[in-house]
Amino acid sequence: MDNPLKSINDLTCIEALAEEILVDRAEIVALDGRRNETRMGLRALTKMKKNAWVAVGPLMIRMPVDKATEILKTDQNKTDTEVNKLRSNLKVKVNKLRDLEYQDPIPGFNLKALDRTEFSAVGQALGRHA
Repeated sequence: MDNPLKSINDLTCIEALAEEILVDRAEIVALDGRRNETRMGLRALTKMKKNAWVAVGPLMIRMPVDKATEILKTDQNKTDTEVNKLRSNLKVKVNKLRDLEYQDPIPGFNLKALDRTEFSAVGQALGRHA
């Protein structure tokens, strides 16, 4: 430790980034809970005939099932987008944290799923017909 101020600055950066990672993980868990509740609401609406009571903040509103379903699907799409955005940012932050801690990146952490053309090419290489 030649320079204690640099060491303290590095540790401060590491702690701040680690705190951001923990906050993002907690937010992902909360959004997953919200997404699950929305999914349960959509499932319950499939059993309704005409109108349904929907909680909008502190109010209960009676509305047609198709309108309530549309609102819940929109909310679920927004939640999915937020979760995906947080997860992709989380990967970047974890890699940056590992760099600050002088550790190697986690192997396989940045893997992406194959698209259709890549998957069919793998199938052809293995002798399957596409």
